[in-house]
Amino acid sequence: MISVGIIGASGYTGAELLRLCYAHPEFEVAFATGDSQAGVAVAELYPSLAAAYGDTVFSAYEPSLLAGVDLVFFGLPHGASQALMVEVRQQVRWVVDLAADFRLSDSSLYPQWYGESHAVPELLGDFVYGLPELFRKQLVGAAAVATPGCYPTAAALAMAPLLTSGLVDTGSIVVNAVSGVSGAGRPPKANTTFCAVDEDFTAYGLLTHRHTPEIEQSVARLAGVDSSAVSVLFTPHLAPMNRGMLATCYLRPVKSISTDEALGLYRSFYADEQFVVVTDSSPSTKACLGSNTAHVTVRSDSRTGLIVALAAIDNLTKGASGQAVQCANILAGLPESTGLSSVGVFP
Repeated sequence: MISVGIIGASGYTGAELLRLCYAHPEFEVAFATGDSQAGVAVAELYPSLAAAYGDTVFSAYEPSLLAGVDLVFFGLPHGASQALMVEVRQQVRWVVDLAADFRLSDSSLYPQWYGESHAVPELLGDFVYGLPELFRKQLVGAAAVATPGCYPTAAALAMAPLLTSGLVDTGSIVVNAVSGVSGAGRPPKANTTFCAVDEDFTAYGLLTHRHTPEIEQSVARLAGVDSSAVSVLFTPHLAPMNRGMLATCYLRPVKSISTDEALGLYRSFYADEQFVVVTDSSPSTKACLGSNTAHVTVRSDSRTGLIVALAAIDNLTKGASGQAVQCANILAGLPESTGLSSVGVFP
């Protein structure tokens, strides 16, 4: 068995990690910290986990918890894992960080998009970007992984076949994406209460959302171009649903391609990927609920001269905790799908 610790387990991604680790045949949770919920029973905060963690209590983090642990997942808010990473990496074999602290390779981007300088920029080069379908080779043999944000995951999976084939202009990409309210985290906020969200649909983070440089970084890597050749206009939206994400990406082709040709390209690109479904129909967030699977499609519009690429995921599973487990499986040399479902829950 692989001994697992979860630092920051009391949030939604932490709860999803606890759910997935319980079903994982090789992972055994040694501790689950939640400093704001220290002393609270897991079953009290999340009754859905009572059958699995009936006697487990969230603890405050302390270094002694790391003794004998092989793998640590970080489910902390953005910025918090930097202070702990040096200490944790010295004591455990593998770390998987679900926050943005180590996703960007260029440390100069953190002050602009996250409001403060990176505390340990010397560690950025140690982390592999954890989107297995697109960067699997880098994950094999790695020890530290930064899993992508939910929006960048959906956007990258939607656009990857076009970008890697050099079929689109990387300097004029538009990404509109919609998320369920769980993407805002567990702590209550005025704009995410039931009364604020129910029967409403709104855009936010206009021109300034922090996932923008991450999406641009993936575009540059997939297209094999310099970051200066990439420009993405990203607009996120909040929908009145608990979980789920849909990304709609608009790209300008550099040469003519039909919808049938584009769909053929996507089917070939993702032919061996068990967690990607290429569909003729419009992807549905409900179809992905509770699964680690992305549903993608593409259309070429001869009237406007644009290509529309779409992807739907569960923002807490493929967009966060499921992808983290998928990456951890690769680090540990396990089959990638271990403990993960490719089938959604319906209704």
